[in-house]
Amino acid sequence: MLVYLMKQHGVKKVIASPGTTNVTFVASIQNDPYFEIYSAADERSAAYMACGLAAESHEPVALSCTGATASRNYVPGLTEAYYRKLPVLAITSTQHTGRIGQLCAQVIDRSQVQNDIAVKSVTIPLIGSEEDEWDCNIKLNDALLALSHHGGGPVHLNLMTQYSNDFSVNPLPEFRIINRIGLNDAFPALPTGKIGIFVGAHLTWSQELTEAVDEFCAKYDAVVFKDHTSNFNGEYGVEYSLVAAQNYSYSTRQMDLLIDMGEMSGAYMNLQPKSVWRVNPDGEIRDRWKKLTKVFEMEEINFFKHYNALRSETTKTTYYAECSAEYADLLRRLPELPFSNDWIASVTAGRIPEGSALHLGILNTLRSWNFFDVPKTVDCFCNTGGFGIDGLMSTCVGASLANPDRLHFLVLGDLAFFYDLNSIANHNVGKNLRILLVNNGCGTEFKNYNHFAAQFGDMANEYMAAMGHYGNKSPQLVKHYATDLGFEYLTASSKEEYLAVLDQFLTPTLTDRPMLLEIFTDYRDESDALQNLNTMEISTKEKTKQVVKNLIGADTAHKLKKLIKG
Repeated sequence: MLVYLMKQHGVKKVIASPGTTNVTFVASIQNDPYFEIYSAADERSAAYMACGLAAESHEPVALSCTGATASRNYVPGLTEAYYRKLPVLAITSTQHTGRIGQLCAQVIDRSQVQNDIAVKSVTIPLIGSEEDEWDCNIKLNDALLALSHHGGGPVHLNLMTQYSNDFSVNPLPEFRIINRIGLNDAFPALPTGKIGIFVGAHLTWSQELTEAVDEFCAKYDAVVFKDHTSNFNGEYGVEYSLVAAQNYSYSTRQMDLLIDMGEMSGAYMNLQPKSVWRVNPDGEIRDRWKKLTKVFEMEEINFFKHYNALRSETTKTTYYAECSAEYADLLRRLPELPFSNDWIASVTAGRIPEGSALHLGILNTLRSWNFFDVPKTVDCFCNTGGFGIDGLMSTCVGASLANPDRLHFLVLGDLAFFYDLNSIANHNVGKNLRILLVNNGCGTEFKNYNHFAAQFGDMANEYMAAMGHYGNKSPQLVKHYATDLGFEYLTASSKEEYLAVLDQFLTPTLTDRPMLLEIFTDYRDESDALQNLNTMEISTKEKTKQVVKNLIGADTAHKLKKLIKG
């Protein structure tokens, strides 16, 4: 893979130093006419030779050395390359890094390098699985691109080897190539076929960017796959989470190109693109779909303006029509849901007051609310960056302080609420804060039918799902705490009770006090609601599984499955 990608990224000059650990690499490239190879027995001299060769030729130059202290002699030359921004690729071959510190001969620790000898340093592991192969491909592309990124400089590749003695491969297998495109580079042509745009967590959009994306969709028959944290409110966005959650794979999940925007997402959409282009001014390789081929290092508006300028006419937006029709069809056939976070979202999301901010708890709450649209003027946020439950209320409190006249709604579960309990005792909390607490007495995620902890049944309660903490669904604990802090406290334990207080909770104007609405649900209802939503469309195989479970019971079906596997 390294040899192939060096050729694709234009690294042909190599200065090799003798050693055993790098024999496999050197023997491979010296029999490939693409490479221009030089020899240097002294690694210190080799690194300085690479500096001169790179500066004179205006091309990247690779170094290859063995294990032990050979690489230490590269340090002076790489320091020179760093401050002159010379593209020198130092490939240091190594035995398995698990041998570090185990008194294995000729094994040293290269996991950390000096700040000023490389702009990037990565260890390339041995490949034992598809995940390892993906990891290697990303790291190698990233490292080779770093030779010229932001002015360039030296790069360190710590290459693990198994001392393979098999040199029978003649044509190199092809591996994925990732290219970076800057604003002044030549833009590639858009592929023909279906084009999707996925938006992860994204700050509020400017009107100019929204209009540019809508124009792109109209001209190229594209659709925007979004969740609430995407904050895209253009004409061609689809809340695709409900469609993506179905056990049956819709054809709209498959596309020829997916344009990837935004940051970390809590929408686990099972999209199936053939190729992915990432557009982000940071220019970093972010391969969430494992199909990344191009990174556009530029502001998003510049990307869409470029392609919009290439086409004057609009086209029939059939792809958007298909996706939006699928979502609308599922909404029409929505099953009866038990009293749960999912049901609450289904009757509440569309009624959040215009112009409000909505903060959602990670994972279970975010997933539930992503199934249903909120008004376009509502901005949505979630702590998907670190993806922890520990600061959800503090984040919403902080946001509410920025605009005291804007309503800020927060929906979260009991574990997240109690984890961050001190935040609402802050004397700065304003009357624009509305908290919807879904109290099911545990980490209900771990009790959901499709979570692998659920197979342990009641055994999962105490240590996996943290059941029974924080008052064990006490009807008084939160009530006293909230009212003593000056909150208006509301509660509901059924659909009827919830609908009776909902209008009050969603009052579109500021009231005299902040509000806290505590909902008591059962984790079994939460799991059933999720299963009902996920299985509106299922495959014949899944239908058969459900019939078997209904006939003989889930526990017996699980034992039968294990027996068959055995």
